[in-house]
Amino acid sequence: MAADSGAITNEDSESGEEEGKHVKPFTPEKAKEIIMSLQQPAVFCNMVFDWPAQHWTAKHLSEVLQGKQIRFRMGTKHTDTAPQFETTCSYVEATLEEFLTWNCDRSSISGPFRDYDHSKFWAYADYKYFVSLFEDKTDIFQHLSRFGVYQKHRLCVQLPFLLTYIEVLVLSVRQMEDVIWSDFGFPGRNGQESTLWIGSTGAHTPCHLDTYGCNLVFQVQGRKRWHLFPPEDTPFLYPTRIPYEESSVFSKINVVNPDLKRFPQFWKARRHMVTLSPGQVLFVPRHWWHYVESIDPVTVSINSWIELEEDHQARVEEAITRMLVCALKTAENPHDTRAWLNPTEVEETSHEVNCRYLNGAVSAFFDHYGTSKVVETQALSTNGEYVIKEELNVHNHVEVEQTSSHSLTLGTVKQEAASPFGPDLVPVIPGSQEPPSERGGMFESDGEDFVGKNGKRFGKLHYTKRQRMMSESENAVVEQIASNSTVAPSQTFISTDDLLDCLVNPQVTRIVAQLLIQGRSLRL
Repeated sequence: MAADSGAITNEDSESGEEEGKHVKPFTPEKAKEIIMSLQQPAVFCNMVFDWPAQHWTAKHLSEVLQGKQIRFRMGTKHTDTAPQFETTCSYVEATLEEFLTWNCDRSSISGPFRDYDHSKFWAYADYKYFVSLFEDKTDIFQHLSRFGVYQKHRLCVQLPFLLTYIEVLVLSVRQMEDVIWSDFGFPGRNGQESTLWIGSTGAHTPCHLDTYGCNLVFQVQGRKRWHLFPPEDTPFLYPTRIPYEESSVFSKINVVNPDLKRFPQFWKARRHMVTLSPGQVLFVPRHWWHYVESIDPVTVSINSWIELEEDHQARVEEAITRMLVCALKTAENPHDTRAWLNPTEVEETSHEVNCRYLNGAVSAFFDHYGTSKVVETQALSTNGEYVIKEELNVHNHVEVEQTSSHSLTLGTVKQEAASPFGPDLVPVIPGSQEPPSERGGMFESDGEDFVGKNGKRFGKLHYTKRQRMMSESENAVVEQIASNSTVAPSQTFISTDDLLDCLVNPQVTRIVAQLLIQGRSLRL
């Protein structure tokens, strides 16, 4: 049944603003406390009504950026069971004005989009860092420096030119300050640490998880539908590192049109769905899988990844992954890295560089925690599975994989905390595979308690206990690997990708990273 708190509309948000006289429902300190404690996605409402960035429509940005060339990823609107990875898409360099003209479905359009029928293709300007969007303005500082120090005697002659530069500089600075993540408890974080996403109907990112940090996403224009899956369901999502991109673990499944014959474990995954509307901010916790699609003609989103304590070990895991993927894939096909390397990856992939990268990640780990860190490694065997336990003398920042119901009963009785949920913070809960809008509400719930970090209980949610899911997910790993290959069962050929799927499985790299850290600590 639909939760009472789930039917969030823009009218509700606006009335809340009027009644509260523009008072935000959470202080920055409270918002940060919520973000750092929740392990469930949730939507913040009425937190950004005074942000200048709420007016950053695609039309407004096209005027601000004028003739700035932006790279758009072009994908097809047809529904296939295979994900549309970035390595399989084509790309177009165009201005936002050209994108908006094409998006009006003008079939006789000329220019960069002329080869793409609007009825068959979508366009997505994704991962656009604000700094990159304004990178051609960085010479402003150099020019101002020269004018102020070296060319004072020519200032009057160059005054109109200088004023134009000042206007552009002020505009660029304003764009950075229009995004105010300090309202969520992260002072100093603004547009400079944010990325911009502009897409047409059907534009999407394949299902993946981010290995670093947690995510805050501000919806500016249009609506986006989010399909989310919890970290415990990773084996059911059939993770792969091909295409390779640092900090992104992709799923082999097109979650909106899954091939259940090839990926039979996927039916066990718990899908959470939410449609994010303008003025709302979605919190995505660490390691939650997500597939995001634009469902309106034009969508604009702004996001920022928030660093977490766990990122220090995650960087070691990513360095291990990078070394293995690059070594094996380069040996297989040294002349075509673009077939497996995501277009976002532009750094050198030589073994020497990757060795330095790994050593740097391990050194940074110990620089952060110091040599007093105690790491105890125990090989625990449960149902033939090995896991790593670690003890920290300051905080236990490393996620511990637990394989028995007994180990999951640590700290069983916790004092219940007041629920932060309500009209201004709505949890995203397991729901139907149908779009939420077709079921009469933004969220679905069957009314059980949700438990966050430290055992705190936050309101009523559908929550499947980790004890049950962990045993299923771990047992699914072997089945998952067996189902990954497209090769017929009667054949014995094992491809490089098959081997990589085992070697760089997140559970494996986590263990390898912990062993590396343990070995290093014993030598200190």
